[in-house]
Amino acid sequence: MKMLYLPLILFTLLSFQPPGSFGGKILVFPLDGSHWINMKVLIEELHAKGHEITVIRPSDSWYISEKSPLYTSVTLPYSSGFEENFETYLFQQLEIRLRGKPTSSWSRIWTQIQIRNVVVEQFTQFHKGMSETVVQMFEDKELMQSLHAAKYDVLLTDPGIGCGAMLARRLQVPLVFNVRWTIQGEAHFLVAPSPLAYIPFTGTELTDKMTFPERIKNMLSYIIGMYTLFYMAETNYKPVVMKYFGPDVDYSTFFLDADIWLMRNDFVFEFPRPTLPNIVYMGGFQCKPSKALPDDLETFVQSSGDHGVIVMTLGTLVAKLPQHVTEEIAAAFARLPQKVIWRYIGQRPTNLGNNTLLVNWLPQNDLLGHPKTRVFVTHGGTNGVQEAIYHGVPIVGLPLFFDQPDNLSRIKAKGGAVIVDIAMLERDSFAEALMTALYNSTYRENMQMLSRLHRDQPMKPLDQAVFWIEYVIRHKGTRHLQTQSYKMSWFVYKSLDVIAFLLTVVLLMMLICVSCLRLVWRMIFTGKKVKRE
Repeated sequence: MKMLYLPLILFTLLSFQPPGSFGGKILVFPLDGSHWINMKVLIEELHAKGHEITVIRPSDSWYISEKSPLYTSVTLPYSSGFEENFETYLFQQLEIRLRGKPTSSWSRIWTQIQIRNVVVEQFTQFHKGMSETVVQMFEDKELMQSLHAAKYDVLLTDPGIGCGAMLARRLQVPLVFNVRWTIQGEAHFLVAPSPLAYIPFTGTELTDKMTFPERIKNMLSYIIGMYTLFYMAETNYKPVVMKYFGPDVDYSTFFLDADIWLMRNDFVFEFPRPTLPNIVYMGGFQCKPSKALPDDLETFVQSSGDHGVIVMTLGTLVAKLPQHVTEEIAAAFARLPQKVIWRYIGQRPTNLGNNTLLVNWLPQNDLLGHPKTRVFVTHGGTNGVQEAIYHGVPIVGLPLFFDQPDNLSRIKAKGGAVIVDIAMLERDSFAEALMTALYNSTYRENMQMLSRLHRDQPMKPLDQAVFWIEYVIRHKGTRHLQTQSYKMSWFVYKSLDVIAFLLTVVLLMMLICVSCLRLVWRMIFTGKKVKRE
């Protein structure tokens, strides 16, 4: 008899599955490099939830494996040239920064202009390659037929490239962004109201409390920056849009039309600002409790005693520095009683101290969560900064490229970081920065406060991100959360037509009033004149 009830019990259990426990079909078009590290975290969680995932990758992909237990890959039979070009441009920027000693305002401006020129060339070529990828993909009839036939529920992509958004429009599937940066800069400036009086533009290293000269700088940076970003994207993506979607389609709508923006920051890190209902904040979603270190690393850490350890890494893209910079860093570390774990691949510094361990790779999250870690020396990448916040570890920053100076300036404004200009780095100043972060307790206290704020949430950031992806699948989009602003011209968005109409009405009324007064005036005085006669 018990066996007879078993099917009924199973049916009942399946009938009461919680929302989100179904399996959807998700197409992922990622951006390679460090961005893939973030995307892979989402893919792992979606796979664990039972979703079927397909990842599109170029044939020369840097980090995205062709074979994985997490997803099925679709390898495009053409090269992106991402790794070769990207590394070349990065080291060009680094050389310019190291050459340009900021001894005056003019030298600093000249260095920034040189770096800007390299960045413009780099990203113009990068977007050119991505636009060519879109053309090759759309012209591949067999590939497009297979993607159409798969009937995906949602497309998850990084808007740092234009490919995913265009493919979503082509396949007519809902679109979700794993985003902080888009082809037109920081995502908020593209999609949300951004008053420049208190919202610093990318690269300015300003806060939300700006003086009048700083607001001038912010405004000029916004005008120049947005024009530059528009130029780099417009010249490459617009012809593709015209060819495949028609001349009347604005290419920017492909990015503004996303159903959900999964934003890789939050208001513990970001300054308060206006936002939109389809922007979901998941800052620190990749952070997790630390695990036990490998035995050899744990032995080294424990040998530090009460002094603790310093962890240094400059991320996935920069494993080594020019030798003279390396020597200065090593000399500064050698002065300290702390032990140092330094991810560095390059010529061994001649003055490396006995307290410093060079490694090819290190478990960053696990080290930051170790109770003996005292300071984190970092370039300021988003992942590293957020992990430092999560574990409450003070930072000594060596910003190098892109958003890194802004990331570190935000932590500095919140009292958790000391920043050193790598162009001016020498052993005395670097040692002083390290000792400030080590022995001034306010830095650790401020970072631990940020850690408490970050952790005090009703839902973990990763769970929230997965919920909203599944929300899009369940409801086949989120049109009810999307603002109509991106469908308006700038003239209508700013209500200039309404202002012009109201001014016209006011002027017309004033004209009528003046005309009536003049008429009454004439009638009064004309009447008096007639009586006198």
